[in-house]
Amino acid sequence: MKVLVATEKPFSKIAVDGIKAVTDAAGYELVLLEKYTEKKQFLDAVADVDALIIRSDKVDAEVLDAAKNLKIVVRAGAGYDNIDLAAATAHNVVAMNTPGQNANSVAELVFGLLVYGVRNFFNGTSGTELLGKKLGILAFGNVGRNVARVAKGFGMEVVAYDAFCPAEAIEAAGVKAAKNQEELFETCDIVSLHIPATPETKQSINYDLVGKLKKGGILVNTARKEVIDEAGLIKLMEERTDLKYLTDIKPDADAEFAEKFAGRYFATPKKMGAQTAEANVNAGIAAANQIVGFLRDGITKFKVN
Repeated sequence: MKVLVATEKPFSKIAVDGIKAVTDAAGYELVLLEKYTEKKQFLDAVADVDALIIRSDKVDAEVLDAAKNLKIVVRAGAGYDNIDLAAATAHNVVAMNTPGQNANSVAELVFGLLVYGVRNFFNGTSGTELLGKKLGILAFGNVGRNVARVAKGFGMEVVAYDAFCPAEAIEAAGVKAAKNQEELFETCDIVSLHIPATPETKQSINYDLVGKLKKGGILVNTARKEVIDEAGLIKLMEERTDLKYLTDIKPDADAEFAEKFAGRYFATPKKMGAQTAEANVNAGIAAANQIVGFLRDGITKFKVN
């Protein structure tokens, strides 16, 4: 069996060594395609491989057409909207993600952004504290649960809503469950987004919803760019000069946000949520183990298509 790691943004050497240790133990051949600059390089590399590990790399119908032997693709990370799931299914390719492997990394970034935001981007003026503030978590998966854990350490009151997680399960984790996302925004000082980009969620974080935030409210996005209605958020922030937007995914309208909302808007230069040594290693090795588990034993636990 031949396994390709195709990463425009490469894994760390420690992660690659860990992946190789897993594939070597299984008797598989490992091939690396790192820092590639053209899609043709990717198409050529997948031509004869049985399994594929990616990060933010896009696996579309063209890639799947080129990958004649491909049986499984694993996205090293939680989000998998860079894989065309319908096309993967049509090509009889199993698609997986590695949920939870970078959850702590993303959660810690949420609080890096928050401390930076409430202290007015360290501009020397008096800011506020997180202690006693009410934090709303939209989606209570692996990342949301880690955000709740860290928030409690800051002495914050934590509320969560997840359309697919029962209120009882949220309450069992020591977090108050909101009845719906409208209530979450209405009652919280800060809302942190952890929803995937789906047809239902795209542009769902809009003028009306964010407008329910309390005075001085903060919206934090470490999820996906597509969930934000950018035009609606810009309109709202023009009208409400008390709101701040902190994001790990640079909006399409980044220049407009930066120009209009200096001191109230911050976007990381590139997506940083999973950019820690630990998350890099965890996700890469998990992906390799899932490939071996599938090819050897037919395990499909993290299948997403």
